[in-house]
Amino acid sequence: MNLPSFIAKRYLLAKKSHNLINIVTWISIVSICVATFAMIFVLSVFNGFNTVISDMIHQFSPDLNISSVKGKTININEFPFDKIRNIEGIDYVFPTITEDVLFKNSNKQQIGQIKGVPDDYNKIDRIKGTILGDTTFIIRNERVNFGIPGAGMAYYLGINVYQPYSSIQVFVPKRGNASSFNIENSFNSGTLMVTDVFSTQQEVDERLVLAPFSWLSNLTEYENICTDVEVFINDERLKAKGKRQLNKIKEEIKDVLGEDYKVYDQYEQQETLYKMMKAEKLAVYLILTFILIMATFNMIGALSMLITDKRKDISILKAMGADTNLIKKIFFNEGLLVSVVGGLLGLALGIIAVLAQQYFGIIRLGNGGNYIIDAYPVALELADVALVFFTITIIGSLASFFTANKSIKNMDDVSLNAR
Repeated sequence: MNLPSFIAKRYLLAKKSHNLINIVTWISIVSICVATFAMIFVLSVFNGFNTVISDMIHQFSPDLNISSVKGKTININEFPFDKIRNIEGIDYVFPTITEDVLFKNSNKQQIGQIKGVPDDYNKIDRIKGTILGDTTFIIRNERVNFGIPGAGMAYYLGINVYQPYSSIQVFVPKRGNASSFNIENSFNSGTLMVTDVFSTQQEVDERLVLAPFSWLSNLTEYENICTDVEVFINDERLKAKGKRQLNKIKEEIKDVLGEDYKVYDQYEQQETLYKMMKAEKLAVYLILTFILIMATFNMIGALSMLITDKRKDISILKAMGADTNLIKKIFFNEGLLVSVVGGLLGLALGIIAVLAQQYFGIIRLGNGGNYIIDAYPVALELADVALVFFTITIIGSLASFFTANKSIKNMDDVSLNAR
């Protein structure tokens, strides 16, 4: 039997001689419980929003993006499309062109990016799912070239897709030494009809317009040239094997291409955004840890009062042969027990609340239909549960250790002075 732990449990459950100590002890447990609950719930909300953003990025971004190391463009005739298509698990390999351009509609204009995509781009179900309304995702037919702006870009240009003959004028800087004094000599221009609008991540919505690859290739004077090659992996295979499957295919593509090309997964394509989300979560964790430290001061006060209250017990234990270290261990275990009980209660309540929100959507975002999701998204991660429990244990251990050592030392000093 572990004597310090046994006595600490008895002290926690037994009635104290002063009712105030009981009250302060339970206030300590409740404070730590509330701080722990807030910690696990808020971190889960961050996980939920990160999941929503990641899903939106996945919905519109290629699983892998290939670009040239040596320059901006890739020669389509020299690129090994067939070898990459033959890699197991790959559904589509598309050349694309992305350029910074000026968009104009009537008296409104906006700088953004245009992305030229092949006609088969509409075969990708998840990209097709970003198109708003009950329209067909068509990028080109025999007579008309269509542009599909993001919802933000359509708003900036004052485009109404339900209005007949909505269109966008596109101005692309000419290649070579074009004159900067005459807009006609400095830019190539073309017109796209607009019947569809896509909606995904806000940053993409506000700057991007999809256009036919062949049309943009002529406008930019990129003959047999693309700026990127996009690779889409089979969704079912990706869901079944996850990141391991993605990394395997990524390495196989690198082996085929050699060192002349860079291959980026979705995390690397949006590296700044993902780093920002991680930094925000870390900042929230540190703030909540500080709140937990504040809650631990209640435990320090309760433990100090308990040590003072148990002077007679300490004297009896010393008379029976207990040394100072044993006494310190008893009250260290007492403080740690208060922290762990409060922490476990908070974790249990937090997990229940997160699961209830996840499955029933109790906390809503609003009454209207302008939100991508109806309720606050949450996602419980075991790593967060372990991190929160580890944080509680460390903070509780340090607070208990220093309080027990300081209080017992002061008590010994008082006893010596009394002699």
